[in-house]
Amino acid sequence: MPSNAALADVINLDAHPIDDLEFQRQCRTTFDSNGIVALNGFVRPEACRDLITEANDHRALAFFSEQDHNVYLDAPDPSFPQSDARSHPIVSTKGAVTTDQIPDGSHLRTIYDSPTFRSFLCAILGEQELYEYADPLSSINLNFYEEGQELGWHFDNSEFSVTLLVQEPEAGGDFEYINHLRDTAAHDNNEIEVGTVLDTDGRGPTHWAAPLVAAPGTLVLFRGRDALHRVTPVIGEQTRVLVVFAYNTEPGLSLSESARLTFFGRLD
Repeated sequence: MPSNAALADVINLDAHPIDDLEFQRQCRTTFDSNGIVALNGFVRPEACRDLITEANDHRALAFFSEQDHNVYLDAPDPSFPQSDARSHPIVSTKGAVTTDQIPDGSHLRTIYDSPTFRSFLCAILGEQELYEYADPLSSINLNFYEEGQELGWHFDNSEFSVTLLVQEPEAGGDFEYINHLRDTAAHDNNEIEVGTVLDTDGRGPTHWAAPLVAAPGTLVLFRGRDALHRVTPVIGEQTRVLVVFAYNTEPGLSLSESARLTFFGRLD
């Protein structure tokens, strides 16, 4: 279990005192108001450089996949009118290195396994405890977006996501989002209005996708279940590298077998 001293070698705790109650309160207020909190410079530059080296060393292990889906992460259904979001085909492409391929001494494990970091996330998310995935693949994922690859418009199935940008591309690869486009609590998917947003590619008169300005080393907590979001296609030879720290609010859960086969190409 990583000590806070080891954590301080990776996270800039002076700028981001994650064990400070007032800092936690500020982050939660931002998260509750905006559905997102981005902490620039969360990981120290030298630690980020180590992670880029690690990513380059493990790039050959990545499983690259392409998914055809609609914004609700279902198969597109052409039986619905063209104006309905359920009929719009979306494509997402990326590569993934899985948890079992992350070295034991990696800074990623130092962050993910830290009780201090998990307590910080709990304070922002309003959770009592967070747990790793029971399967060996899904807790920490190192994602690669190469030239032309993207994460198409979608809503998340999970309640929240925690990501760390390690390397940005030469151009493109922008995270864009539009908050409150559906209301899952009310079972309202808002298919027609979402379809209008898709028709204008998030550049319509009513809804304009907000880009997130983030540099390498930025930690992002995002509530994407009701926010439409995407990563625009990468431009240039430099790969966009993003880490996903995945947690559950209950112990003993695994990512579904179909999802593991789709994203990782294997079950274990």
